[in-house]
Amino acid sequence: MHRIVLNADLGQQKISRHIYGHFAEHLGRCVYEGLWVGEDSPMPNTRGFRNDVVDALRKLNIPNLRWPGGCFADTYNWKDGIGPREKRPGVVNFHWGGTVENNHMGTHEFLDLCEMLGCEPYIAGNMGSGTVREMAEWLEYITMPAHSPMADLRRKNGREEPWAIQFWGVGNENWGCGGNMRAEYYADLFRQYQSYCRHFTPGQKLYKVACGLTNDWNDVLMREAARFMHGLSIHYYTVNGPWDKKGSATDFNVDDWQLTMQKAANIEDFIKQTAAIMDRYDPAKRVGIVMDEWGTWFEVEPGTNPGFLYQQNTIRDALVAGLSLNVFHNHADRVQVANIAQTVNVLQAMVLTDGDKILLTPTYHVFEMFKVHQDATLLPTAVQAEEYVAARGMIGTAGAGGTTTLSATPQISASASRDANGVVHLSLCNLHHADAADVTCDLRGMTATGVTGRVLTAPAMNTMNTFEQPNTVEPMAFGGATLTASGLSATLPARSVVVLKLT
Repeated sequence: MHRIVLNADLGQQKISRHIYGHFAEHLGRCVYEGLWVGEDSPMPNTRGFRNDVVDALRKLNIPNLRWPGGCFADTYNWKDGIGPREKRPGVVNFHWGGTVENNHMGTHEFLDLCEMLGCEPYIAGNMGSGTVREMAEWLEYITMPAHSPMADLRRKNGREEPWAIQFWGVGNENWGCGGNMRAEYYADLFRQYQSYCRHFTPGQKLYKVACGLTNDWNDVLMREAARFMHGLSIHYYTVNGPWDKKGSATDFNVDDWQLTMQKAANIEDFIKQTAAIMDRYDPAKRVGIVMDEWGTWFEVEPGTNPGFLYQQNTIRDALVAGLSLNVFHNHADRVQVANIAQTVNVLQAMVLTDGDKILLTPTYHVFEMFKVHQDATLLPTAVQAEEYVAARGMIGTAGAGGTTTLSATPQISASASRDANGVVHLSLCNLHHADAADVTCDLRGMTATGVTGRVLTAPAMNTMNTFEQPNTVEPMAFGGATLTASGLSATLPARSVVVLKLT
């Protein structure tokens, strides 16, 4: 029996909606075909963006969208992506497949997409190969309401009013593809670049994100530059094995499933380690953790371009998503922004496309189910769960380049919140590949009069949605929870994600 205590009378911290952010890099078929098809495409579109994908993404209440990378941002010159499309230069995507891009989706198009989705733009500026002036002029182009050289160039290109923008990444993975820098060098460079990253609209400010890594790097960066940043970016990918042998996204065994759950659960240790370092230099918790790349990373689907990172998405990925989001909720005092990698056709995508066909992945459905937690008040939970132990003791990747020792994983993951209308939601994940889980939940500080729910599960570990059968894995009504004298009890199916509504 697994036991949860939900403290409905102790909630103080808000779960930022921005931890439900997404990531659209110029990588494979994410931008071109996945999002952008062009205004002349026979595929139904609005100003070049395919209607079916935009409509699906709107239903997730996406709070922010990170662009143009990732590593692509480290070679991106924003001036290549403005002006008449037929005059924009093609560029080689050196990082992802060596393809030539026509730059038809640039600044205006991306910010138009954000307006369609009703989300905040999160732009990653090029510190790796760009200049301070280049980054400063991009912000002037986007945010300057008065007349200036860059603002007038924006007007010439068809946009009179500046755009509203909040999140700005001062570099990306500058320890690696963004320049192979040392921590001390990046800290000094960050201080310089951020000095010229201004929001030119009076009364508005940027949320400046610095590029973090693991403990040693983050210690240097916080010591030298914490007062100049608002967020510290860290990345965490759930990878089964070394980078050159990541395993299949769809053809895996029980050991692979268990190992994936353990590595996904280790995101919490990584957050705790990072937060402990930040606490030394920022005890007031002014600077937030920005987990702006996270998710599963497996081998590409057979027969696809290795540089396009196209992978299928099973119920296993859904459990990783639910577990990770529960962790983000429970560390809402530090985790302010997160961006799953990536939105369409790349890694742990929300949506997969094939020509004019579209499917919603199991991960998409978790984000749709969990959106009830956006900007709700975190209700602390204490979980006493049986251990779910992988058959193999291994070392798992924690963040890009870092390692952490695997430990036993609780079978049940949980988090809870109260929304603005006073409704309490409890999200639960049963990580076990085969066994159902009986759970009791003590409700402290509230008396529930009703409980309803939804469940996402599947008949097998590798069940997925396909273009031939796109609705195999989708949420259903959940009748496995009942109210008790002290709270509620529930039986969670194996490999399931459940969200309960308590009234």
